[in-house]
Amino acid sequence: MQSSGVLAKVFRIGVMAAAACSFGFLATATPPGKQAKGVASGSWGGEHIIVEVSEKGADVEFDCAHGRISEPMALNQRGDFDVPGTFSQEHGGPVRADEPENSNPARYSGHVVGDTMTLIVTQGKENVGTFTLTRGAKPVLRKCR
Repeated sequence: MQSSGVLAKVFRIGVMAAAACSFGFLATATPPGKQAKGVASGSWGGEHIIVEVSEKGADVEFDCAHGRISEPMALNQRGDFDVPGTFSQEHGGPVRADEPENSNPARYSGHVVGDTMTLIVTQGKENVGTFTLTRGAKPVLRKCR
């Protein structure tokens, strides 16, 4: 009889452990319908900028620079994003074939509400610019080439 009491106790502990593991898994899993969303794919245009967003990241074109975001632009529940990328300053005149690209780390952060994006581009502590973009809008670029 004592062995059946021990077995019952082991069974209860096993059931409780399984329930705890399941609860832990459920607590960390993304609930159905609450999956993290990203910035909508397509062209986002504004004054001095265009951002071509895809599910893998984005290509950014400025008047006299360009940039690249190499990861999805995930939005949090408030519609904010903050992703690393690169920023490459350009210059007027011809570009030599052997001229190295001036690519530096940058951060692309901002907020999306509907079809409007506010984008802040920084390099270290320097604010490269703050832009307002609209999904599907044509950009107003003045390339320095």
